[in-house]
Amino acid sequence: MTEKLLGNIYWRGESGYEETRRGSVRNGRVPKRFPDVLVQAKNDANVIAAVRLAKSRGLKIGIRSGGHSWAAAFLRDGGMLIDLSQMNTFTIDAGARTAIIQPGLIGTELNRALRQHALFFPGGHCINVGLGGFLLQGGFGWNSRLWGPACVSVRAIDVVTADGELLHADEKQNADLYWAARGAGPGFFGVVTRFHLALYPRPKIFMKSDYLYPIEAYDDVLRFVASVQPALSRKMECMVFTRRDMFGHADPAVLLTAPVIADSKDEAQSALAILEKCPVVGKAVMRNVNMVTELDDLLQGGEDLLYPPGARYAADNMWTNAPVEKLLPGMRKIAASLPAAPSHMMWMLWGPTEPRPDMAFSMEDNLYIALYAVWQNEVEDAKHQAWVTDHMKGLEPFASGIQLADENLGARPFRFMAEDKLKRLESLRAKYDPDGLFHSYMGMPK
Repeated sequence: MTEKLLGNIYWRGESGYEETRRGSVRNGRVPKRFPDVLVQAKNDANVIAAVRLAKSRGLKIGIRSGGHSWAAAFLRDGGMLIDLSQMNTFTIDAGARTAIIQPGLIGTELNRALRQHALFFPGGHCINVGLGGFLLQGGFGWNSRLWGPACVSVRAIDVVTADGELLHADEKQNADLYWAARGAGPGFFGVVTRFHLALYPRPKIFMKSDYLYPIEAYDDVLRFVASVQPALSRKMECMVFTRRDMFGHADPAVLLTAPVIADSKDEAQSALAILEKCPVVGKAVMRNVNMVTELDDLLQGGEDLLYPPGARYAADNMWTNAPVEKLLPGMRKIAASLPAAPSHMMWMLWGPTEPRPDMAFSMEDNLYIALYAVWQNEVEDAKHQAWVTDHMKGLEPFASGIQLADENLGARPFRFMAEDKLKRLESLRAKYDPDGLFHSYMGMPK
């Protein structure tokens, strides 16, 4: 009877199972992990039925919203995968500046709809990120240096618990579940079917400046951005990308790019002017300043340059507050060993960090460094996985933690949450999911 209440359901070995399993992962490198059953839920009733079926049959649960996890942490051997991608509706209350969204909604689609109301939400930097996983892990979105990670803007959730009950959780009711949902990421012990969001006035101008430097200027560029970081506008997202073959420059090069999301051209140009003070600006082989753009163009440009659909990916990352001189030796090693394009390293100048509400999310720092190996041939999987993992292991003495968005916990467990927050999260897991119905993290910090 329970199965009749589900959406589409595929048991392992049945027609459609493997196509559905592979289609759940955006990464072209689909892990060789095989759930016993895949459920494509279409509504709350499907989710409740799926959880109750899993509980009755002793099946552990993984949850997918958009499938953008590089590590595909939602895809596990055995058990049940609940796919929420078809739960992608939303409502907007423009007057109250709020929205209620389902987890399968893509952040880009939400902001396209919000534009009609002159509103905005700090969705993900990749064009096709589902909001469910993005919000659960924290959500480092557009203008998040100003507004905070997107989970700060989650005002409430609707969640199906391990008992198969649908609960509403906010600061006043079921507050423990609300606390955990903002930052637990793939270790959350429930299925969120709706997020209640606070929205923001839509910025009036999107502008950026791009500088492409030869690799010989690498140290100077990194020293420069580190020196000016405290003076950067909170509305600027200053990033440094290192990869081969950018904009016709075949050798490894350094792209300093800085989108600004502001309320006027003058404000944006004033924020960007600081980048002209780079002491090696005259060495830039490409210099495009104060370019008016749009959010969709920023998203598409990032995908075209860095994240081609269908490619195979491995990623790893770290937060750090280490002095740039301590980091430079490791940065040089990474630059010298870069795989073929579009594999790359990213520096995101995130801090200085600011106070946050009390929630599970608790890991951020001044600088975010991430490695992305991107390739096509399966025979190269081990080589590229080792490239990101080994280099990040080498930088661990300078790392304060990692971000769950680009986690590599299966290969390199490392702290992703403050120790006291993780202790509280695990005590809540024992309370709300005592039988371990929901999968936890693929690796825990030592």
